[in-house]
Amino acid sequence: MTMQVMAVSTVSDEGRFWSGLKKAHAKLPKGAKWKVAVASKDGTKAVNIIRHDSIDGVRDFFEAHGGAYATTEYFEADAANAVGLPR
Repeated sequence: MTMQVMAVSTVSDEGRFWSGLKKAHAKLPKGAKWKVAVASKDGTKAVNIIRHDSIDGVRDFFEAHGGAYATTEYFEADAANAVGLPR
């Protein structure tokens, strides 16, 4: 089952975090699709939404590329009640 996974990060090194995620974008797991990547204006918070078949799969992928530069929590998005996300 495919779901929208929210990765909500508190970023400790903005440059390295986004650099890692830009490299990660080219290495998305099969079937995954990056839907949203946005940072707060001060760079200390980030929200990414990745469509994939499991939270654990997104966590493993995300931590491998940006985990050293942020503390991230992972949630399944409530797509049925979201604006702009496919259900």
